[in-house]
Amino acid sequence: MNQKNAWSPLILSALAGACIGLTVLLIQEKHKTTSDSYSTSVQIATPSVVNIYTQVIQQKGLNDLDTAKHSINLGSGVIVTKDGFILTNHHVIQNAQSIVIALHDDRRIKAQLIGSDPSTDLAVLKIPHLNLPSIKMGDSSKVSVGDRILAIGNPFGIGQTVTAGIISAKGRNSIGLNTYENFLQTDAAINPGNSGGALVNLKGELIGISSAIYSSSGGSQGIGFATPVDDAMEVMTDIIQYGEVIRGYLGMEAQKITPLLADNLSLPSNHGLLVNDITKESPAEKAGIEVGDIILEINNTPSEDPFQIRRFIASLKPGTHISLVGIRGLQSYQTNITLEKQPAMQRINY
Repeated sequence: MNQKNAWSPLILSALAGACIGLTVLLIQEKHKTTSDSYSTSVQIATPSVVNIYTQVIQQKGLNDLDTAKHSINLGSGVIVTKDGFILTNHHVIQNAQSIVIALHDDRRIKAQLIGSDPSTDLAVLKIPHLNLPSIKMGDSSKVSVGDRILAIGNPFGIGQTVTAGIISAKGRNSIGLNTYENFLQTDAAINPGNSGGALVNLKGELIGISSAIYSSSGGSQGIGFATPVDDAMEVMTDIIQYGEVIRGYLGMEAQKITPLLADNLSLPSNHGLLVNDITKESPAEKAGIEVGDIILEINNTPSEDPFQIRRFIASLKPGTHISLVGIRGLQSYQTNITLEKQPAMQRINY
């Protein structure tokens, strides 16, 4: 009896240890299974991603309406608010005579175009329904190269499709697709029809709007681009409030100065921006900036990347005062400039 009592604590301890070990193994296995699947992320995000069908009328003759051709274009969009605002690409709805949204639950609703911004290839639509499944918002500034992501859209019109990949690069700004570029690059398969769809993190949060692919064949080759959600929301806010995006305007073009360029042109500086065009009656001309000037700083920040400066000026509102430091010949100068509103269809970079 005494011997049995002496062994009981040891047996109970062993059993408890075995139970704890088994529990740990079960938890680890469950975590492993979860980490190998994107199903939770997909379930969170997909109800907010819609298919977009647009009808475009292409008239063959000037006065013969009977020869007009109707074509249906396909794309994707993301429900951003519960009251029906949808983000998509400008090229998805460009020249559309009518726009129909196909929701995740198979409802089809006619959409109103609130406005679009060709310079960033973004557009805002509105459907008249409340309590829609709006997507959870992520923070694209916290996205890192190597993060796993999902692309959700309607490639080739076959229906909602999910592809997986990683963030391959950030801040791509010289692709030549839009006037203002700050793309997230991904290797997740993005194909025609994905345009305007969602790029989400593994929490199911929106981090970008799929915009374009880099391809020699027209299909996915592992290089896709998405507009960061932070940028897209700024554009959406302006479109909803003003009907357009209000941007600052300086009115000059410039190129980056490299040591080779500085040597070939005998420039007094091997860094900065070389001004190569000034628009007449622009703020830059009014401030006395001239072709051939070298811009060293804008608002006390070195100006060496023309794409970043273009986006910076555009991010400011008309009436904003900026400080500019430059060189003309061998003489340095400083001037203050008041930005104006960017003219419609303005092709100048700044």
